[in-house]
Amino acid sequence: QVQLVESGGGSVQAGGSLRLSCEASGVRYSRMNTMAWFRQAPGSQREGVAAISIGGSNAYYVDSVKGRFTISQDNAKNTVYLQMDSLKPEDTAMYYCVAAGLRDPTSITTMRWWADFGHWGQGTQVTVSS
Repeated sequence: QVQLVESGGGSVQAGGSLRLSCEASGVRYSRMNTMAWFRQAPGSQREGVAAISIGGSNAYYVDSVKGRFTISQDNAKNTVYLQMDSLKPEDTAMYYCVAAGLRDPTSITTMRWWADFGHWGQGTQVTVSS
């Protein structure tokens, strides 16, 4: 199995910053190819935010966060990060770390694939106030 432990969520004023962390473990983690962050706001559908190839440099961001969010990884620690700058109230959501064997980071635009094949963390809440 793959276990994912997220941390770093919290409350911040608009324009502020947060950094989310996700530490992965488990015997099947070596079979994963992509790590991603999804989020879900109250009353909204779950959506992909950012993704990165494990051990590589290929990254993808949805348009709403480009230029504000940065995904990165520490391979020695099996950890991925999401640096969130210039936060907006619209960014308020539960954020989930997800690992999958899918190879293309742009695949986060197809939610069903990640729902079927992804290994999901428990989520961490991000709240941005005006």
